[in-house]
Amino acid sequence: MAKTVERCSFCGRTKKETDLLITGMDGFICNFCVEQAYGILKEGVLKNQSSKFSLKKEELPKPIEIKDFLDQYVIGQESAKKTLSVAVYNHYKRLMQKADDDGVEIEKSNIIMVGPTGTGKTLLAKTIAKRLHVPFTIVDATVLTEAGYVGEDIESILTRLLQVSDYNVEAAERGIVFIDEIDKIARKGDNPSITRDVSGEGVQQGLLKLLEGSIVNVPPQGGRKHPDQKMIPVNTKNILFICGGAFDGIDRKIANRLNTKVVGYAAAKVQGTYDANNMLQYVAPQDLKSFGLIPEIIGRLPMLCHLDQLDRAALRRILTEPKNSIIKQYMKLFAMDGIALSFDEAVFEFIVDKAIEFKLGARGLRSIVETIMIDVMYEMPSSKEKKMHVTLEYAEEKMKKANIEKLKAA
Repeated sequence: MAKTVERCSFCGRTKKETDLLITGMDGFICNFCVEQAYGILKEGVLKNQSSKFSLKKEELPKPIEIKDFLDQYVIGQESAKKTLSVAVYNHYKRLMQKADDDGVEIEKSNIIMVGPTGTGKTLLAKTIAKRLHVPFTIVDATVLTEAGYVGEDIESILTRLLQVSDYNVEAAERGIVFIDEIDKIARKGDNPSITRDVSGEGVQQGLLKLLEGSIVNVPPQGGRKHPDQKMIPVNTKNILFICGGAFDGIDRKIANRLNTKVVGYAAAKVQGTYDANNMLQYVAPQDLKSFGLIPEIIGRLPMLCHLDQLDRAALRRILTEPKNSIIKQYMKLFAMDGIALSFDEAVFEFIVDKAIEFKLGARGLRSIVETIMIDVMYEMPSSKEKKMHVTLEYAEEKMKKANIEKLKAA
């Protein structure tokens, strides 16, 4: 009886014609077919990843639609929302541009947002990420240092972008990066440093190549811990960078440029028609330079917008109106334990008054609500009560008990 020849069930090659023939239940597969199947599978996975971040022209959200989405989560800041909406819309169009014969190529316009703490810079970035069809990541500039020093390399920004795009380089090269706390890398002195400023001017100089657009070799797992890893080249030409910072004290520099006074006995005698309570609306690139940003990096952030200090009416709306408002979050926390939470209207006014006293912006609202609710959040999950109503007297009692008044002196 003739011996059965073992051959690949896919291509028909015999065992002698292959390097490896893998035996299955009712058939065989050779190494050539395994490699080909892997290539087909890999191509399909990459195609699915690309479609995850793709957007058809008819699906392109208009600036008004983007702003309407932001309005659901962010109160006020009309100027900043319009600037962001236009920037994101133009970024989408830039990704869709084709190489025409007219030689006109749309370039990106990176953004820098200036505003006091607690006014919604990071919230704007997080909210707009929900609406996007491109990879989006938020990084903190405070951890960045010049290459060769303790801290994170500049390239770690792109490592985060690669991670959120599932290491699809093509998708990452069309992404958006929000760099928070950009003011913390300001130059320490007015003059160029004669020594190393590794977490200030050195970081700014390192960011230049990323913001401008160049091919950067990115370590997929971080720079210093894996020095032998294979680098991934990423072209930053079409990556939109949005920077945000509080720039604490820049209002004085704006006032000096406008020849006004914001402190002292003559504070009320503001020359011209300037609003001394909101000097940030007059911010200009030269103010960023005097604060400590180098001219080269300012030139690569052409779109400059400001965020207004939140007034009482805005804080009151922030407390209850947005989809993700603080009060709605606490109601949901209690609802998960089967408890219906409610508040007196006077409690909201009390919380806003305290937030204005402490001058902590929208973040101050959460601190105050947390102080009022901490005891009831500790006790209620173990009790059989299914309703909790917070009165003004209860809120005032808890604030006094926490002795939070010390915050005003801090």
